[in-house]
Amino acid sequence: MGVDSEICPLCAGQSVAGYHRDKQRPYLRCARCQLVFVPAANHLSATREKAVYDRHENSPDDQGYRNFLSRLAVPLLERLPTRAQGLDFGSGPGATLSVMLEERGHEVALYDPFYANDPATLETTYDFITASEVVEHLSAPGAELQRLWGLLRPGGILGLMTKRVRNQAAFATWHYKADPTHISFFSKACFEFLGTGWGAAPAFVDADVVLFRKSGDSAPRGGQERMRP
Repeated sequence: MGVDSEICPLCAGQSVAGYHRDKQRPYLRCARCQLVFVPAANHLSATREKAVYDRHENSPDDQGYRNFLSRLAVPLLERLPTRAQGLDFGSGPGATLSVMLEERGHEVALYDPFYANDPATLETTYDFITASEVVEHLSAPGAELQRLWGLLRPGGILGLMTKRVRNQAAFATWHYKADPTHISFFSKACFEFLGTGWGAAPAFVDADVVLFRKSGDSAPRGGQERMRP
């Protein structure tokens, strides 16, 4: 399958061109939303993908990991009212962000296709949804992010954490692309594209973190708050 037949997995755009190639696989970029992505033919099987995740040693007992996740947790907590209900999407084998949020009085459900595969968690609505180091693993990020957006209550917050593409030269030497499970690479332009479609301007609160607040008549359980950068 050639580049001309590839469709962007974020926006379904058809203006796709080669962006980079290394010894392992090619990378394409969509001219419409600017997503850089690995063609489906070069994705790992589910079995091989899970084998990579099984080697992760993340744990709530690891203070270094907590410090890493605080880049998303802290700005999110600043914007949440008391006792909000949320979903940690792609919680992984050592769910920790949910523990950090629960320690602050919030209720957090878990969903992960490999480690917490409970479809019922995707059939209700939430005051906030987090996806930490998740979107880069998604083979169909457009469909998944649209589904998560639909699960947010009016005024709810979607918090995403992923390293961002800066430019083509930096991408060529970027360690982030070396992980074989990383197949979708977002830039600020990608999140601005999503925000335009959702009617929600992205708040870039960290080099790796972006927050979106869903419009509506009420904020989650606590009064409307203007999203601040």
